[in-house]
Amino acid sequence: MSDAVQEECGIFGIFNDPEAARHTYYGLHALQHRGQESSGIVTSTYDESMQQPVMPAHKDFGLVLDVFDDPSLFETKLLGNAGIGHNRYSTSGASSNRDNIQPFVVHHRNGNLALTHNGNLSNARELRESFRERGTLFQTTSDSELILHLTAQSNRQRHIDQVIDALMQVEGAYSLVMMTDDHLIAVRDPNGFRPLALGRLGDPDQPGGAAYCVASETCAFDMIDAEYVRDIEPGEILVIDREGCANGGDFDSYEIPTKYGVSQCVFEYVYFSRPDSKIFGEMVDKVRRRLGVELATEAPVPEVPEEEKTPIVIPVPDSANTSTLGYAMQCQDMGLRCRFELGLIRNHYVGRTFIAPGQDRREMKVRCKFNTVEGLLRDRTVIVMDDSIVRGTTARYLVSMLRESGAKSVHFRVSAPPVVSPCFYGMDFPDEDELLANQFDSVDAIRDWLGVDSLAYLSVDGLMRAVHGANKSDLGYCNACFTNNYPVPVDKDATKEENEWQV
Repeated sequence: MSDAVQEECGIFGIFNDPEAARHTYYGLHALQHRGQESSGIVTSTYDESMQQPVMPAHKDFGLVLDVFDDPSLFETKLLGNAGIGHNRYSTSGASSNRDNIQPFVVHHRNGNLALTHNGNLSNARELRESFRERGTLFQTTSDSELILHLTAQSNRQRHIDQVIDALMQVEGAYSLVMMTDDHLIAVRDPNGFRPLALGRLGDPDQPGGAAYCVASETCAFDMIDAEYVRDIEPGEILVIDREGCANGGDFDSYEIPTKYGVSQCVFEYVYFSRPDSKIFGEMVDKVRRRLGVELATEAPVPEVPEEEKTPIVIPVPDSANTSTLGYAMQCQDMGLRCRFELGLIRNHYVGRTFIAPGQDRREMKVRCKFNTVEGLLRDRTVIVMDDSIVRGTTARYLVSMLRESGAKSVHFRVSAPPVVSPCFYGMDFPDEDELLANQFDSVDAIRDWLGVDSLAYLSVDGLMRAVHGANKSDLGYCNACFTNNYPVPVDKDATKEENEWQV
């Protein structure tokens, strides 16, 4: 993605597993693409010396491999048969505040409670003001903390009922994994914006039953050899306990009522999720290939004379790889001369804070992240494909690099419609006036600014045909970032004010 929208958070939880912490670690490693700011794991165990249940935690800024680089953590600290973990990219709350690193853990009258959260609460300001009036003190600037306060102040008696009571009061886009001393609780908001899946590890007929896990994406299950069972349904509160594990996954499930229907985030398919994951009940790879096929029918490769070199179709790695394959294959099936090639090579080891003294930092960051295969590009018609364009500065630099490498002509294809609206459901988009599509009055004007010979985006209709064609589920999708059609009403001014308070 050019000038990428920042990834969301990745969440993982597992119950009834003697290797809970280690498997959570592997699950978070598989979900690293969803957040690189910080990582954390909390487990649930019983402290014999204290004669009570405890929830030891380890979390810090950095990648999973760096935060958990001490193997003794899994032998001496992160003990127990249940655990939850979190990779963070901050869509709300200050990224530099250590207190905002999840999972959050609290202790109140009914025991311990830990929480991980992916998404944004749309009624966070209203809830925070209500708590302030009652004198509540906040330890973080994250909206996730509000769920813990709602649970602690519930008048219900059972711990699980307090959690359910709290969840009935929050609104917005969220997937949650929560842990009490006796339960693992998986929650998806009623609109189903963010993905969350249920997996099973081990033999359900073994003594004590199998272990059950939940994750933002099923690639986390593959890492620990767990089996995908199903998605957590939109609006579902699934309570995983020992009795249910022993009975083959017969868990209690509660429903959060919805007023607006289901609107799963289509951008998960376009960009966020790994192609080897199944989200919203379908493989991401399958959907992305369909995106490329639809784009090929709308804007195929340009035809060139037979005496010229065969045009090449290249992706902006890595998120555009799969859709570019679908595009190239469909163009070939249509009788057009082209082939798929890797003309841009990505350096995966560029830090986020790379500083280039004396040079344009934005351009140097692109050059440190990507390089061209000059011998492949020289004197060729090059069709470069990206999954989306947000601000456009990266795309412009890439086009310049392709021309410097000798490309005869450069044609840009985008396997999503123009991004015209910010997201208020948990993705970190630029402000509306910073979006490239809003700075020009036509695609031709954007083409000229990018410096390409032709430019084409996938239409909104093509996007939805691809998604519905690959995923036969009748559940709806949110495409507000492409259409400005928000499925759940949002108070844009309140959201901006809330984010300013949190920074």
